[in-house]
Amino acid sequence: YNENAQSFASGTVSVKFTEVQDKFLEKLNPDAYILDFGCGAGRDTKYFLSRGYQIDAIDGSEQLCRIASKYTGIKVRQMLFQELDEKNDGYEEICKHTLAILISQRYGAHDADGVKQAVANGTLLSVLFTLFLTCSCLFLMKPLLTIMNTPDNIFADAYSYIMIITAGIVANIFYNLLSAFLRAVGNSKVPLFFLVFSACLNVLLDLFFIIQLHMGVAGAAWATNLAQAISAVLCAIYIWCKIPELKPYRSDWKISRTDTKNQLAAGIPMALQFAITSSGTMIMQSAINLFGSTAVAAFTATGKLQSLLMQGMIAMGQTMATYSGQNFGSGDIKRIKAGVKTALGIALVYALVVTALMCSLLKPALHLFFSGDVDMSAMLPWAQTYAYMCSMFFIPLSTIFIFRNTMQGCGYGFLPMMGGVAELLARLVVSIFAMKILNFRLACF
Repeated sequence: YNENAQSFASGTVSVKFTEVQDKFLEKLNPDAYILDFGCGAGRDTKYFLSRGYQIDAIDGSEQLCRIASKYTGIKVRQMLFQELDEKNDGYEEICKHTLAILISQRYGAHDADGVKQAVANGTLLSVLFTLFLTCSCLFLMKPLLTIMNTPDNIFADAYSYIMIITAGIVANIFYNLLSAFLRAVGNSKVPLFFLVFSACLNVLLDLFFIIQLHMGVAGAAWATNLAQAISAVLCAIYIWCKIPELKPYRSDWKISRTDTKNQLAAGIPMALQFAITSSGTMIMQSAINLFGSTAVAAFTATGKLQSLLMQGMIAMGQTMATYSGQNFGSGDIKRIKAGVKTALGIALVYALVVTALMCSLLKPALHLFFSGDVDMSAMLPWAQTYAYMCSMFFIPLSTIFIFRNTMQGCGYGFLPMMGGVAELLARLVVSIFAMKILNFRLACF
């Protein structure tokens, strides 16, 4: 094999073996760990990597190991069968002769065609999901606000705002989708630029719609939708002009059963996790609403400051999802572990800094949200209670973002989802108890 490695490789990598490979993969779980012993030039290894599986590739020929390492993008070990002494029960099968996460895994595995197929399939799934979500939310929003104990004096404004936001949810979904595509191939600067641009444009449109056109809360909602829509279009133009790796071929624009299965396997647990977390937030908001419009306004304004300060934690989590997905796709597990350690160090420092900022910036920040005859002395105690409660938990929160997204990037979505279930149950129990005894501190906790 060493003497004929090049000719052997040339004669095997070009052979279409998809039907047999797919029959083999049908027997495996989505997170299976495969040992490809006698991998030759790496044809099967590369295919399995492109489908999101973790692979150990080994061959007895030193020359074939070099060729396979270059072809697959992962390190292929040189070993004979009698030398194998693996104490790893993680291999689910041995082969002898799974949206943005799937894209990052295939990008890490150097599967250019697979990346394009995943982009097209993810986009089509997003269109279907957008239609379903928009129709459902428009129908359910009014009873939902009623269930959440929304105060009567702000109900009309709240309903107007949320209905406009819901109608423009397509802009939000595709802005985030296209940004995720860019991050999946390692481009985090352009999504950041468009995020900053969207935020600045949103502020300018707020001022124009609310002050100049006197549109009130409806103007704020339309400003948000328009800013996100413009940013989504700019992301699409940038991808089309600058990132050919993310431009699907015309033949890719169809729903793929395999890609849909892989993307939903990663996406559904992640979506359920965020839905569970958001449901917990709604339960907490329902408890807060019982304390009147002053408490609601203070809670909302402080929440905006909290959201701003949390962006670094969220960004680190998104970075780790892409980072771990690419390295998982290339089989470099050690690099994932090293990245997690580095991210945890950064997150610790960041959490301490934003804790100090949350406490020191709260009072001046409230003046940005309220003016005129608003009684700030009545607003501040409510805001301080929520701000101090949030600050206590910034360190564990930043840690959750890192581990949760790293696991999702590697295709393990169940445990992060169950973490969300635990969070929902905790919020449900505490919020119900807070509503029973009418304790604002407990509702924030």
